[in-house]
Parts: sequence; structure tokens; C-alpha cells
Amino acid sequence: MQALKELIQEATVLASGSPEAEAARMLQICNACRYCEGFCAVFPAMTRRIDFNVADMNYLANLCHNCGACLHACQYAPPHEFGVNIPQVMAQVRKDTYITYAWPKSFGSLYQKNGLTTVLATSISLTAFLLLTLWMNGNLVSSPFNGNFYAIFSHNTLALMFGSVFAFALLALSVGVFSFWRQISDGNISGAAAAEATHDALTLKYLGGGHGDGCNNEDDAFSLWRKRFHHFTFYGFMFCFAATSVATLYHYLLDLHAPYALTSLPVLLGTVGGIGLLIGPAGLLYLNLRRNAEHGDATQKPMDRAFIILLFCISASGLALLAYRDTASMAIMLAIHLGFVMAFFLTMPYGKFGHGFYRIAALLKNSVEKRQKNNALFGSE
Repeated sequence: MQALKELIQEATVLASGSPEAEAARMLQICNACRYCEGFCAVFPAMTRRIDFNVADMNYLANLCHNCGACLHACQYAPPHEFGVNIPQVMAQVRKDTYITYAWPKSFGSLYQKNGLTTVLATSISLTAFLLLTLWMNGNLVSSPFNGNFYAIFSHNTLALMFGSVFAFALLALSVGVFSFWRQISDGNISGAAAAEATHDALTLKYLGGGHGDGCNNEDDAFSLWRKRFHHFTFYGFMFCFAATSVATLYHYLLDLHAPYALTSLPVLLGTVGGIGLLIGPAGLLYLNLRRNAEHGDATQKPMDRAFIILLFCISASGLALLAYRDTASMAIMLAIHLGFVMAFFLTMPYGKFGHGFYRIAALLKNSVEKRQKNNALFGSE
């Protein structure tokens, strides 16, 4: 009975004029044309199918990296009557994917809100709360704390506050991505497939455009800057995560407590990561503001820009905190930085951050699919 309900629901979606139905229509045209077959992972995956169900649409949409190459190469792109715009319709399907698999389910509507307003309001509210707490405790402007953050907010308070929010965010993302994976895949994963998917994700392979020359940002000209700025952002984030992880090991395993010297490993990793998170988001925001409107879904721009701006603010406030940690203004700088970080954790499962996890799942599915014995045309799995 449940399977029948799912089939009826799927048929309704594909017949309703939804983004999934429109994507299926366009891909039928692409499957007949095949001019873009070698452009990226989406088109070889498309040619392995003779029809497209909702699971296929969700998978292919998250496999698309929105490089824009196929739109500029397509003879059926607008203003042609066929109106084929794969980057735009795939972006719309991706948003539906995030909403569908959000956990808890009711939180899926957060993807449809004004992301920039939500993130900034959350950041400002949390910062104001922390500043009020400091003022009530008489620590808002005081003598230098010698770089010791825990003299302002205790280690246990920060660990409990951020640890609980991070655990919830990780749980919410894991549940959503697992549900997505269970729908698009039969679950068979080989070591070779996992290795290839990891390589493709870490190198951002499919941000190289149709021929490896980069993305089309404003016009037909190829540029690798979108890929480069993504690298700065991704690895900047990973360096910051590594800094936090090393500091945690120092604290609990080696009994070495903050503040750490400027030449210590946690500070060096955090500084390198912070610089990366300044360059990457600044560049991505610049490209986002200038990008051709046909390349994506305009309704998602607030969410995209909110994520970019939030990462930039986290990095800028973190580096400022490091620079002023031995001054009387450290408490204020700490409150501002913690406000941005907490806003990031709170919005993480329901904003742009989640797209990376869905994309990794799609890359893994693609690597598995390429290795299946039956590499001929097939329908739904």
C-alpha cells in the first residue's frame, strides 16, 4: 500500500508542472540531442536512462554543479521554443530536494524564507544577547584578559552551548542526506567508487566546466575563478575545523589550555583557514552578484548570499578577535564572533551549507553507477 501511495505521489509530481516535471521534459530533449554528453557527470548519467522519475531528478540535480557550460552551448536554450535551461531547472529541483529531506520535516520551509534577513537577524540577536550578558557581569569593557576567552565565558559553558547546537545540526543533516541516499541508490558501494567520489569532491572536478576551462559566470567566456574561490572557501573551512579539533585534543588529551601562542598549531591552522574564508566568500559574493540570471534560481540568491556573508563575517570577526585578544576590547570582539558562529550552527542544516553533503552523495551514486555491470540504458532502480 505504501509503495502504491509513493507511485501515485510521484506521478502527481511529474504531471504537475513542478520543477521535477520540467527537468524531466528538458532532459528528454537533451537525451535526444546529446550535444553536451561529455560536458560533466550529469549528461553521461542522463544517457543511462530512458525515462526520469523523481529520484532521478533529485540525483541529477545534485550532481549538477551549475557551471553554466551546457546553457551556453545549447541550441534549444531560451528564446528557443523548447526553452531548455538545465542549470536553472536543476537549481530549482535542488531546492525542492532540501525541503523534501529536511529534518524535522516542518523545518523544510526555512529554505523558502529570506535567508539573508534570517541569518543577519539571528547573528545580531545572539550577539546582542551575549553583549548584554557581558554588561550585566561587568565584563563588557574591562582590563585585558591576556587572551583568555574562558575568563569571560567558561569552557564548559561554551562547550555545552555550541556542542549541543552542533550535534543537532549534524543529526539533522545526517538524517536528511541518509534519506536522500536511500531514495537514489541501492546501497552498494565499492572502495573504488568511494575513492573516486572523494577525489571528485575534494578537487571540485565538475566546477571545471564543460572542457575543464571553468564556469560561465556572466557570458560565454570561461573562467576558473568560481572553482578557485570555492577551493579557498572549502579548504579555509577545513583548516578552521582542524584548528578547533587540534585545540580540543590539546585541552582534553594533553591538558594544554587556551590561550595558545601565535606560533602554536591551533592558531596557525585557524589563521590560514581564516584568511581562506576571507578570500573565498568575498570572491564568491562578487561572482554571485555579477552572474548571468539564467544560470540559477533567483529565489535562492538570498540563501546563497546569506551563507557567503556569514562565512566572511565569521572569519573577519575571528581574525579581529585574534588581533585584539590582548586588549580591553576582547570581550566585545568575542561576543561578536560567537554570535556569528552560533548563527552558522543554528542555520547550518537549513541553508546553503547542506548542499555540499547532498552533492557528495550524488557524486558517490555517480561513481557507483558507472561501475555497474549493466551500463546500458536503464530506467528507475
